[in-house]
Amino acid sequence: MSLDAEVLLEWFGENARDLPWRRDECTAWGVLVSEIMLQQTPVARVEPVWREWLGRWPVPSAMARATQGEVLRAWGKLGYPRRALRLHAAAIAIAEEHDDVVPDDVDTLLALPGIGAYTARAVAAFAYGQRVPVVDTNVRRAVARAVHGAGDAGPPSTTKDLKDVEALLPETAEEAHVYSAALMELGALVCTARAPRCVDCPVLATCAWQLNGRPAYDGPAKAVQKFAGTDRQVRGLLLDVLRGTEEPVQKTRLDLVWSDAGQRDRCLHSLLVDGLVEQTPTGLFALPGEH
Repeated sequence: MSLDAEVLLEWFGENARDLPWRRDECTAWGVLVSEIMLQQTPVARVEPVWREWLGRWPVPSAMARATQGEVLRAWGKLGYPRRALRLHAAAIAIAEEHDDVVPDDVDTLLALPGIGAYTARAVAAFAYGQRVPVVDTNVRRAVARAVHGAGDAGPPSTTKDLKDVEALLPETAEEAHVYSAALMELGALVCTARAPRCVDCPVLATCAWQLNGRPAYDGPAKAVQKFAGTDRQVRGLLLDVLRGTEEPVQKTRLDLVWSDAGQRDRCLHSLLVDGLVEQTPTGLFALPGEH
C-alpha cells in the first residue's frame, strides 16, 4: 500500500485551511471540542460556535460548572445535541479526574464519557502529535480510491480501517500526525463523494482508482440521510422552543411546532429519555437543570 507521504505533506502545506483548532496556540481542550462539533457538521457551521464556546469555557472545569441546559442552549442548531451532553460529561470527568487537562493517551481518552475511537485518536494525533491512525469518512473514501482502486469505501470496519491507515503513516510522529490531517483534508476538499476534483489531486498519477479507470462504487447500498419530516427535525423544533425561553413551558406551547400529534409526542418522549429535556413536578417542560 502506498499514498505518497512526501507529496501529500507538501500539498497540505500549501493548501490546508487555516482553521483555529489547527493553530499552535490551540489547547487540547480546544481540539477536543472541535472534534465533537465537527462530527456530521460542516466546518462553516462549527467555527463560529467553537469560538463562542472556547471564549465562554476555555478549560474543561469552566464547562463542568455549567448546567446541561446552558450547554444545550449554547449548542444552538449544530444538530445531534446529545453530542453537547457527552462533551459536558467529558468536561466534568477531565476536571475532576485529570486536573483539568485533556489526557494524551488513547486508552485514557476512550475511558472518558462519550469519547469514541475516532475522537480519542484525533485528540492524541492533533492535540499531542502522536503517531496514531485517525479514520473518518473522508479518510476512508480517499484510501478506498487511492490505495484500493474502489469507487468509495464499503461499510466501516474499525479494525481494518485503522490497520489500512496505520500502514500509510510516516514512521516519525512529527510527520505522522500532519499526514493524518493531510489525508482528512484530501478527502474533504478534493476526493469528495459526489464530485471529486481529480484534476487537483496531488496523488492523481498514482491513484489506483484512476489507474483502474474510475470504476463506479459497487458495494452495499448506502443509507441516504434525509431530514424533512423525520423525527430529527421534530426533535429539533421542540428543542428550539426550549432554547428560546428562560422559563419552563406548557406542553401546549410544544404542540404548536408539529401537527402530527403521534410523532410529536414520540419525539418529546425520546428527548426526555435522552436527558435533553426534563419535565417539572407541575408538568412543564424545560432544558435539563433549568427549572
